[in-house]
Parts: sequence; C-alpha cells; structure tokens
Amino acid sequence: MLKILVCVKQIPDIDLVKMDPETGNLVRAGVPTLTNPLDLNALEAAVQVKESYGGEITLITMGPPMAESTLRECLAVGGDEAVLITGRPFGGADTLSTSYSIVKAADMEGRFDLIFCGKESQDGATGQMASQLAERFDASQVSCCLSIDEIGDGKLRATRVLETGREIVEATLPCLLTVEKDNFYGRLPSLKDYLAAKTAPITTYTENNIDGLDLNKIGVPGSGTIVPKIYPPELPEPGRIIRTGSVKSDVAALMDVLTEKGAL
Repeated sequence: MLKILVCVKQIPDIDLVKMDPETGNLVRAGVPTLTNPLDLNALEAAVQVKESYGGEITLITMGPPMAESTLRECLAVGGDEAVLITGRPFGGADTLSTSYSIVKAADMEGRFDLIFCGKESQDGATGQMASQLAERFDASQVSCCLSIDEIGDGKLRATRVLETGREIVEATLPCLLTVEKDNFYGRLPSLKDYLAAKTAPITTYTENNIDGLDLNKIGVPGSGTIVPKIYPPELPEPGRIIRTGSVKSDVAALMDVLTEKGAL
C-alpha cells in the first residue's frame, strides 16, 4: 500500500489583506483564511492515485492552532490522517526552516512513497518549498505534472508540462510531485465525509515532541532569509487616451502633452 503525504497550507485571503503603512508589514488580524488553492490541486492528485492504486493519505501543515480547519477541509475530500505542527518557536519561518520542520514531523509518521505539494502558495509565491522538501526527503521530484500515468515496481511515470511542450518522465520512489490544475480540480466533499472530518483525530506536534528537532533550525533562528519590510510597488503615472474625433486635433493634443512633459 502506498504511503502518501500531502503538504497543505492555510493562508489569509490575499484579496482582503492590507498593509500597515508605518511598518510595511501585512495586517492579517481579522482577515479570513482559506486553504491554499494550489494545495487542493495537489490533494486531488493524491486522491486520484489512492483511488487507482490504493494507499493512505496523510495531510500535514504548519501553522497556528486554527490551521486545524484546513486539515479538516482536506480530510473531508480524501485525506485519511492529519498532522498539525504548531507552536510559537515555529513562527516567522521562511521556506528553509519550514521545510526542515515539516520533514522532521513527517518522519515521526514513517517513510512516504509519494509527497504532493502545491506549486506555490498564493501568499508567498516563492515556489521554493517543493524542491527543498524533495531534497530533505531524499526523494526524486517531478514538477509541473500534468498526469500520473503509471506507478509500480518502485517507479513512477508521469507527463509534465514544459514551456515548449510536454515531456514523459520516469522517477524512482520516493518521489515528490507538484501538479498542474488542468486534470486535478479539487472536489467537493459528501455530507457524510464532511461530518466525519469535523470530529476526526488530528496528531499535533510541537517543538517539545518531535524527535531530533534542532531548535536553532526552526522559526526565525533557522531562517536563511529575513524580510524587513513589505511595500507596494510605485505605480507609474496612468496613461491618457487622446480621442478628439479627428486625426488633426488628436495630433495637436498629443504634441501639447509631449511639450508639457518636456519630451519636445
């Protein structure tokens, strides 16, 4: 039976996040949260593999206690087990320390044959996590996966998307995959599965119960990058459309603008 791990993340609704003009930091307080949409595509890919080849799906996330709701959402659409990594020492983590924490907690659950991740998260959008996890899991990696064509004899064959077309690749297990959403749209839960997920047990790991966890490699101390400030880009002056009704007057108006701007 395949052991499958799906990494998910709870993010703030980026359409509602505001910026503190004094500090330049994002203001997340009071902002609704949601499951990173690209992680739901990864989960759907994992569920399709489970349906075709058999297996057990473990979900894992790192975040505050309220991230439990994301795990329950994913349990309702095909996850079997769920793991939450939480605690103040994990706060302020970049992708380096986050990937370390996830792998150390995942090791507590055994060895996984397949690991699925979203291509990126909508709040950070670095696209770094999958490659870091593949390295830490000592796993092969298939990115931009369009379809999973065959699994067997410790290998996986998949079709991936390139800028110039498609490519069929073979990888050894364990393998980490990021997927394209074209064939892996997230599904809706049944009422039965939704209700079951509301009371399903969730394994919780903190800095105190993960074997071999180095506190200097988690949270801020383990982060190789620090973001001192976030600020919106300076927008250029908006353009103007000159449409007076005749070519002659349009040209005259354009010359006036260019003269005003010192371009002539």
